[in-house]
Amino acid sequence: MEQIKGLYKLSRPLSTLAGGLAVVLGGYVAGTGNWFNVFLAFLATLLISSAANAWNDYLDIEIDKINQPKRPLPSGQVSPRAAIIFSIILTLLSLSIAAFISGQAFIIAFLSAIVLYLYSWKLKSTVLWGNITVATISAMSAIFGGVAAGNPQPAFWLASIIFVAILGREVLKTMADYEGDLREHCRTVSTVWGRRRARIIFFILGAATLTVMLVPYILRVYSPIYAVIVIVGVYPVVYYILLRVTQNRTGPQLERLSQLMKYDFMIWFVAVLLGASA
Repeated sequence: MEQIKGLYKLSRPLSTLAGGLAVVLGGYVAGTGNWFNVFLAFLATLLISSAANAWNDYLDIEIDKINQPKRPLPSGQVSPRAAIIFSIILTLLSLSIAAFISGQAFIIAFLSAIVLYLYSWKLKSTVLWGNITVATISAMSAIFGGVAAGNPQPAFWLASIIFVAILGREVLKTMADYEGDLREHCRTVSTVWGRRRARIIFFILGAATLTVMLVPYILRVYSPIYAVIVIVGVYPVVYYILLRVTQNRTGPQLERLSQLMKYDFMIWFVAVLLGASA
């Protein structure tokens, strides 16, 4: 029972849910009403994201002993072998579901799975490219939902916003994980270019996120309620995070800001749901 709880934690359900919600948004803005296929895409995304998280934690056991010692693997709650088996099974289930949707959906899921495994194995320890990979996969979730629904074009607006926002959060996470990454000789934006430059990049991406979020409203793709929710609900939190990311912040403090940024993104989801329906 304890190991089952550990596997559940290993999947990072809140993190995977964000990708699943992006799929739902992609299917929603498609406007086709093909919700069964969208649900299947949602489920496939949850499974492949959970599999990727397990694989990532398996490779990061030593780093997490420093940065996140309470996680299931470094704490001993889950064995490395169980994590690998768990990851493989979830990946196969995800690909099977995607194949049931359509050939195009299967191709997206298959390529995404390969990229996610390569990310944790090789790309994660590359300067910025690993972060770009995560942002791209996150953005593809919305397009995956559109493909499942049968109309991916409207989802490209969502994908562009998700890409910029996630890329900013990924850079913030490199600052939060600086100590462990430096000790394990991981090449990240923060360890190679320094925390000061990483902070500047984060500020630029944060400002870019605030800008691109309003573009669909400016171009009248979404209704005014979208802009109201973004400005009132999303902007203040992002401003707060930008102000709090200073050189004196510790890793745990920056990690909490990273989590806050993720939760703030949920408000943007609501803005899309209401703005695209009007």
